[in-house]
Amino acid sequence: MSFELPLPLADQLADQVRLALAEDVGSGDLTAQLIPATTQARAQVITRQAGVFCGGPWVEEVFRQLDPQVRVTLLVAEGEPIAPNQVLFTLEGAARSLLTGERSALNFVQLLAGVASRCHQYAALVAHTSVQLLDTRKTLPGLRLAQKYAVTCGGCFNHRIGLYDAYLIKENHIAAAGSLTQAVTEARRLAPGKLVEVEVENFAELEEALAAAADIIMLDEFDLQQTRAAVALNAGRAKLEASGGIDQHNLVAVAETGVDYISLGTLTKDVQSLDLSMRLGGAE
Repeated sequence: MSFELPLPLADQLADQVRLALAEDVGSGDLTAQLIPATTQARAQVITRQAGVFCGGPWVEEVFRQLDPQVRVTLLVAEGEPIAPNQVLFTLEGAARSLLTGERSALNFVQLLAGVASRCHQYAALVAHTSVQLLDTRKTLPGLRLAQKYAVTCGGCFNHRIGLYDAYLIKENHIAAAGSLTQAVTEARRLAPGKLVEVEVENFAELEEALAAAADIIMLDEFDLQQTRAAVALNAGRAKLEASGGIDQHNLVAVAETGVDYISLGTLTKDVQSLDLSMRLGGAE
């Protein structure tokens, strides 16, 4: 399976890399200057852990900006499973450039592959159900689209991207708007056609959200018994999303209740970066 960068992310990628290089390289790589400018080398980057690869376009962009003469050869595709000690990509070019770009390139891959790997693990747990696992807005500032792209590489799905592309009416919105029904009605008036999701904390709110014809209803912190009852009460009228207090220990049980979606901040927030290593050789 191939993964294409969504256009907004493709537009952001160069800026993400530019900022990464600026904070790491600054006015210049002091240590790399110990190596003659004419020295050429070849390097390979390996993973020390199993997982799912993600981040190739960022590696290519790092060296495109740093030194277009560096040859980047990606040996695995985005979303492809990887094994310990597997070579992920090779680099050929000026030794100075390889060493200067190493950390920025690996930082992107270790984060994005970490996200994709976590998503792959979670998606595999619920593959026997029809539920879709969704990410949240709990992402690193400036890297939201990158992390959400990694989520899809790992086999999970994106919730709304930001505050602008869908309504998510929560407790404080309801209090400020006057009522859940008023909030939904105003949302329909202001932006017809936009998806309207409402967060509910009890069955009275669930019934009100159903009466208001919300598109998606988020069941916040419902236990398993309550979630099953909510699915029965809903009877397919709205899409149901479970959220809050869900991790790998209870994920399968929640998925088996029949909800349509489960949103998990852990897909992007509590990710363990993949352990990578670059080995330089063939300097001449």
